[in-house]
Amino acid sequence: MFASVISGAVCGIESRLISVEVDISNGLPGFSMVGYLSSEVKEAQERVRAALHNSGINPEPRKVTVNLSPADIRKAGSGFDLPVAVAMLTAYGYIPEKAVSGIFFAGELSLNGKLRGIHGILGMVGEAKLAGCHSCIIPAANVREGAVIQGIRVYGADDLDEVVRHLCGTKMLEPYDINIEEIFQNAINHHKENFSDIKGQETVRRAAEIAAAGRHNLLISGPPGTGKSMIARRIPSILPPMTLDESLEVSRIHSVAGILPEEGILGERPFRMPHHTVSAAGLAGGGTIPRPGEISLAHKGVLYLDELPEFQKETLEILRQPLEDREVTITRNSGTYVFPSDFILVASRNPCKCGYYPDRTRCRCSEGEVRRYLHRISRPLLDRIDLHVCAGSVTYEDLKDETSGESSEDIRKRVLRAHKIQTERYAACRYRFNGELPSEAVAKYCRLDEEGEKLMRSVFVKKRLTARTYHRILKVARTIADLEGEENILIRHLSEAVCYRPEE
Repeated sequence: MFASVISGAVCGIESRLISVEVDISNGLPGFSMVGYLSSEVKEAQERVRAALHNSGINPEPRKVTVNLSPADIRKAGSGFDLPVAVAMLTAYGYIPEKAVSGIFFAGELSLNGKLRGIHGILGMVGEAKLAGCHSCIIPAANVREGAVIQGIRVYGADDLDEVVRHLCGTKMLEPYDINIEEIFQNAINHHKENFSDIKGQETVRRAAEIAAAGRHNLLISGPPGTGKSMIARRIPSILPPMTLDESLEVSRIHSVAGILPEEGILGERPFRMPHHTVSAAGLAGGGTIPRPGEISLAHKGVLYLDELPEFQKETLEILRQPLEDREVTITRNSGTYVFPSDFILVASRNPCKCGYYPDRTRCRCSEGEVRRYLHRISRPLLDRIDLHVCAGSVTYEDLKDETSGESSEDIRKRVLRAHKIQTERYAACRYRFNGELPSEAVAKYCRLDEEGEKLMRSVFVKKRLTARTYHRILKVARTIADLEGEENILIRHLSEAVCYRPEE
């Protein structure tokens, strides 16, 4: 007796459909599973046996062979418990064969037959829909997440008994239906952090606006207590709202990581702030079957690295490829995985180990110690950060000033106008924002007049710029011009952009 049902596996952040095949034959009773399986998948046989028994189902002892196909994809996770149990019951004749046709199954089984939620359901259900499945049966804990995918019936079950009754037609489950547009709008939590809370720091606020307008990377230097983290946390509040397509893309990544909110969809752009002790795999993603790291979880949002020199140098160097290519590639024996990483990098650092240089009334660091501290960040990485700005100490008058600063809503309006200009300018291109311009496009879209060329030549020599830094200054100047609605880069735009590069 043979039966087959459809399930799925997560490969990186992509999902692949898996055929769960079960053969029941005569011979010495036993249970074997094949198909390039991880240890947790092999353990499914024990969970399935106990779940069937505790659900009141005791099939005749036979030789059971389970194959998860295709065999060249490594299967991991506990989501194959339910499809293995359903395929077994279909092969034994407990469930009609036609009842499982065109249905996707995924879920972990407890020993008592209860269904537990798993990671990656959003992508799996989407893949099942593309493959032509008309329905999917998943744990009730995942049903809201699965129902985000429109055009396929999604059923949530609490235990194995409910699944069997539904397939046998004795007690049907009700499909879970949601209004995706309504859910998406409700998931948009208006930011509690607002730029109006920031006292002083006009230069840093301006740099943050430019970073958001052109999707440029930003480094904030300054002593402790000057509001570096406060400003970084508020940058998402001036970014444009995510579209539904962007939300689904980001939600799929967070679903694989198992951190998707109860709504089943993300409404706000991600803000990720890993601790400086994060490992290279934690930042870029990794594992035997790689899972997304912090840079992918920050996709379409902001990755904030506080106390940048405190991160391991080897960990920071991983950022080079993602900052250039907007994706990270990880190669394992099981294959090559590509994770998206289109984020704005915001970082902050102290001017020295103690944080108070050059205030010699409080700083006791030697000049050598200061240099060694700052040189923990490599030149190639600094070259990939477009805006370098210093946060000065906040004065008593700033703190006592009762007038509110400019709100995030007002800043966002200017950012949106700049984004619209860039969207129209690059409508026929593969890039959308000034910060994404490749070097060949800089010459086309960031032209300077004679006065600007003269200034740029002088700066290039004086600051000993690299070609990459030269291009990034021009891209920042282009964004400043867009914020002012100017078609051409004027000398004042270029002069301001130059101010955001440190002396080498």
